[in-house]
Amino acid sequence: MAEQIYQGKVWRYGDNIDTDIIIAARYLNTFDPQELAKHCMADLDESFAQNVKAGDIMVGGKNFGCGSSREHAPVAIRAAGVPVVIAASFARIFYRNGINIGLPLLEIGDDVEKIKADDELMVNVATGEIKDLTTGDVFQAHPLPGFVQEIAQAGGLINYIKSR
Repeated sequence: MAEQIYQGKVWRYGDNIDTDIIIAARYLNTFDPQELAKHCMADLDESFAQNVKAGDIMVGGKNFGCGSSREHAPVAIRAAGVPVVIAASFARIFYRNGINIGLPLLEIGDDVEKIKADDELMVNVATGEIKDLTTGDVFQAHPLPGFVQEIAQAGGLINYIKSR
């Protein structure tokens, strides 16, 4: 299993970011990932979809991804080029949907408050180590289990199952 190390700029959001904020219901007439990416975070941060760069990292507070169980939300984030999301905690259905579509999600509890917008992070999904290259802080998330890392590397659960 190859290491998954990502480095990028932080897009920082607060607590209780629900799936309707991540991708509003009015955009759910498609499941095309690139179309969803164009509207990701539109109701909260109009600049996100236009300015996010492949490899940038989304960071949220507590209960990230709460609300409906729509799989469109992690699909939109991943299609926008975000390879990993870090939060204090995730809503369980969002967490499961993230795994299903191959988007690694790392929980770091209250340490998330130390990460600010525009910080530069380096994230090792295999070990759970998160380095804030801007401040020098190092955080430890629970590393994803090996099979979850394999699902992420395969691009999601369906691809993972097909490859077996």
